[in-house]
Amino acid sequence: MKVAFSTSVVHRGKTGIAQYVFALTRTLLASAREHQFTLFVLEEDLPLFDFAAGLMTLVPVAERFRPALKNIAWHQTVLPRLLRERHIEVCHVPSYRRLLWPKPCALVATIHDLAPFHVAGKYDMARMFYGRVIVRALARRQDEIIAISHNTARDIDQFFDIPVARQNVIYNGIDHERFRPGDTTQARAEAAARWQLNQPFFLYISRLEHPGKNHVRVIEAFNRFKASAPSNQQLVFGGSDWFGADVIRATAQQSPYAKDIRFLGFVDDAVLSTLYRAANAVVYPSLYEGFGFPPIEAMACGCPAISSTRGSLGEVVADAAAIVNPENVDEIAAAMQRVTTDMAWREQLREAGFRNARRFDWQRNAAELLRVYAKALEKKP
Repeated sequence: MKVAFSTSVVHRGKTGIAQYVFALTRTLLASAREHQFTLFVLEEDLPLFDFAAGLMTLVPVAERFRPALKNIAWHQTVLPRLLRERHIEVCHVPSYRRLLWPKPCALVATIHDLAPFHVAGKYDMARMFYGRVIVRALARRQDEIIAISHNTARDIDQFFDIPVARQNVIYNGIDHERFRPGDTTQARAEAAARWQLNQPFFLYISRLEHPGKNHVRVIEAFNRFKASAPSNQQLVFGGSDWFGADVIRATAQQSPYAKDIRFLGFVDDAVLSTLYRAANAVVYPSLYEGFGFPPIEAMACGCPAISSTRGSLGEVVADAAAIVNPENVDEIAAAMQRVTTDMAWREQLREAGFRNARRFDWQRNAAELLRVYAKALEKKP
């Protein structure tokens, strides 16, 4: 098969979708002798795909097409022409934000979540309208839809009127070579040297997005945890600024424990596992997720997870996390307290987390993906 992959949604490698794109690309390299893969990549993102050069064709896309509106226009006008010229048989767009209307070849789309239908004010009005109205029509034009969880599949059925039976539910994987148990003492020493994290800490890995990622309530819960008993625990946020980041930072500055709240910015993949191993617990009380990489990655590294069950998180973390109502600050604070004092419970979470993390594997994901490509191709004359 001649397969093309649109990669412009990686946002310079700093989003969950970026990790999805990179992981699938790496895994599909093993199939590059049997199938021909073409990646359309924004010029400044090309170094991020150096690992695929030689085995896959990298086609540069001019930087002037990076802004959202211009990028959407490029997908609807320029990309279809390029697909025809290169005789591409299947085009995979890994995000609903860039789905194609023209059909120059078989179309496959990955839909990670339909958060605009669940979280009021997640984006500005234009983006909310695009996600709720325009994407519905675009999704129905695709030959095959990949949903990364059963929850997302049900949402696609409910909001886009595409039956679950017509979709392909394929769980994301994690890199078990990177995310695995390690020496906790060494990890804490590395965290102290790299980020000056010299005290125990709770970790939240997510872009700084308000209100969807629920950072403000996490800070409020941390305040209550600190006020309940003397503690040297810190709260550490790892992630790039996104919509509403100013609200999150302002809330942290107003905290009576502001000196114990740290913002690391984007954390490079190469050192992320070090943070997981060094942390006392990962906190992930998101208001809505299509999947949720961090709690699973943390579990694989032996770090207990405190999580909500909103969106797909319930089926992803299963019974291996400390479950909290993300809108109940007292519940989040109580989980923080227990995970730092109840060592038997911590060990139960760690063991359950190891077992749970093994369910998610990129090799299985890629094998299913190739099957979906073939199925989409069969539908084209």
